Amino acid sequence: MARHRSSAVPLAWLYAALVVYASLYPFSGWRPAGHEALDFLIQPASRWWSGFDVVANLVGYLPLGLLIFGAGVRSGRTVRWALVAAVLGGAALSFTMELLQNWLPQRVPSNVDLLLNVLGSVAGAALGVLVHWGGGIARWQVLRERWFDARSAGGLALLLLWPFGLLFPVPVPLALGQVLGRVQEFAEWLLEDTAAHEWLERLPPAGAAARGLSTAGEVATVVFGLLAPCLIAISVARPGWRRLALVGGAVALGFVATTLSTALNFGPDHALAWRTPNTLAGFVLGAALSAAAALLPARFAAGLGLVALTALVLLVAQAPADPYFAQSLQRWEQGRFVRFHGAAQWIGWWWPYAAMVYLLVRIGQPASERGERPAT
Repeated sequence: MARHRSSAVPLAWLYAALVVYASLYPFSGWRPAGHEALDFLIQPASRWWSGFDVVANLVGYLPLGLLIFGAGVRSGRTVRWALVAAVLGGAALSFTMELLQNWLPQRVPSNVDLLLNVLGSVAGAALGVLVHWGGGIARWQVLRERWFDARSAGGLALLLLWPFGLLFPVPVPLALGQVLGRVQEFAEWLLEDTAAHEWLERLPPAGAAARGLSTAGEVATVVFGLLAPCLIAISVARPGWRRLALVGGAVALGFVATTLSTALNFGPDHALAWRTPNTLAGFVLGAALSAAAALLPARFAAGLGLVALTALVLLVAQAPADPYFAQSLQRWEQGRFVRFHGAAQWIGWWWPYAAMVYLLVRIGQPASERGERPAT
């Protein structure tokens, strides 16, 4: 079976990391188990179960099984090997998470969770087999060769993750990368009882000294937030009309994801409340600049993408958290969104920085290694 560079490989690793986060959040209060760690395997099922718990544990592992299977097949492995790897990989990860939950006071290991997670991995792997037998993977390879450069797996993974990052509450639409506050907290914890810790304590909390974004700053944040994924798409796509189509798709995804995020945070009746004159102006201007950038060479587009991402994170650092934003975060962290909250939060935090690293590497590669081909 032919071997291809696949975006399923980084996506599978990332999804596994997000499962770890969702399973062990909030990573605090570790204490001795007080009982045999494997007792959960023979304990009767808890009475405190809901339909949401069943769906979350079952569906949560389905994408993992599908991604592992896809990564295996696209990497040249046999269908049988990929199927076994998907099921065993999901089962091993779920068992490890349930085992570690013995030492977390806010988590309860459960054999029912383990069973549902394994069934989810099986369902994902089975879906992968059906897609493969139906020729879906082969058709995707043909489509990818027509639309994208040969070495575009990392860029495609970033583009697929971008709308999910937008679902986490942000102070300004498309303003991903607001992680400086958490980094500062982590640095203070890491450097506790050192001279550097005293210096860190004298610094104002990230965003506390910010006076907020001006009208121009808010518009610019939306512009750069939309330009960044569009320029990544342009840098990995083949020249011509396909780039314009990808830009249009990115604009539509940004609009839909922002609307869905607002609906999740403030209710369906307020789904379109984010459409202020400033944000709409930013969307229109960002879409127009992205369409114009579709005519640029791939390496130049990647360079502009770095500029857009740098400007985005600098602007986001100036956006203070308002009371509505803080209240929305609290609902995500304390409510039923906690599992999905971890995935969307981490993607939203780190997406701009991962995109910067990817574009830096891509710019440094010669055209032959980037897999660029002429338009047809």
